[in-house]
Amino acid sequence: MFSDNKKGRDQAGMTDFSRNQNKISEGTKIVGDIVAEGGFRIEGTIEGTFKTTGKVVVGKSGFIQGTLECSDADFEGKFSGNLVVSNTLALKPTAHIEGEVSVGKLAVEPGANFNASCSMKGGVKSLSKPISSEPTKQPQPTQSQGQGKSA
Repeated sequence: MFSDNKKGRDQAGMTDFSRNQNKISEGTKIVGDIVAEGGFRIEGTIEGTFKTTGKVVVGKSGFIQGTLECSDADFEGKFSGNLVVSNTLALKPTAHIEGEVSVGKLAVEPGANFNASCSMKGGVKSLSKPISSEPTKQPQPTQSQGQGKSA
């Protein structure tokens, strides 16, 4: 009648943090450092260093000042500081970003305010011919092209 099958439980005590969703509600202000494994939805204010391996969604009323390191981020709110997103940073029309940004991919919708120095990491695709590793040979001037002896 009842089986010993435990499909709904974690396997050998391992937890899947990618499904966890934390929320910082509007009116909440956190000052300090946050280190987490799961994703976040920010509607309040964070001042400090915020590191997570999950996705961060910053709502229209959300504001982060300081350092944010995460895998993916969607911004509708404001950010000021150092932003490091290992995968994709998506900026919605109400987003306002200032500071230094390092991303894998960047998606900016019309209307977003992006006043930052930005570096993209990861595989760089060349728009021109591939550069060979051999040094290019410059043509050498020859004696017969007007560099002879004068009389």
